[in-house]
Amino acid sequence: MDGKSAQTRSLVLATALEMFRSKGFTKTTMRGIATAAGISLGSAYYYFASKDELVLELYRESVAEQRVAATAALADREGLADRLKAALHAGIDALAPYHGFGGAFIGSALPPESAVNPFGGASSEAREDAVGIFSDVIEGTKVPQFLRAQLPELLWLAYMGVVLFWVYDRSENQRRTRTLIDGAAPLLAKLVSFSRLPVVKPLVEEALALKARVQS
Repeated sequence: MDGKSAQTRSLVLATALEMFRSKGFTKTTMRGIATAAGISLGSAYYYFASKDELVLELYRESVAEQRVAATAALADREGLADRLKAALHAGIDALAPYHGFGGAFIGSALPPESAVNPFGGASSEAREDAVGIFSDVIEGTKVPQFLRAQLPELLWLAYMGVVLFWVYDRSENQRRTRTLIDGAAPLLAKLVSFSRLPVVKPLVEEALALKARVQS
């Protein structure tokens, strides 16, 4: 993509974000985005086939922003609880511009079928990038070997639960979501630690097996 095309694509994306925030996702149309951006409707469709594709690109950008912020925050944090807390807060920070249309944003970036198969569909690459953030989170921490390969995805799924809470959080600056993160991160870290206990490990292994069967 040459410089002019990249500039036009960025313009369409920025215009869409502004209109989603001011008019809402449902009332925004591709034609309206094209008009506001000063380009033809055909040109808008050349870069993005639909509003959902625009939202998916915004989601990809939020994941990239989360990873940059999380990487910086993780540099001086040790222990799973503190590292997880940093990554979760970085994610909510990155999502902040989309809160006004959070439901549509998450629904388009993570369609219903992703609940069955978190790595299926058009947004699989973005989700893999997001899961990669949680691979960084557990690096250098004490995680039971049998759980290490699966834990980044499990932490990402926990993060998706936080995001769902964030979508409906109307407190100022989503204060309740921040409180949830501060409480949930240490709890999740304790659960990971407990998973190595002989009485708990078989239950965790059974849950992982069930997850694998559901996703197959």
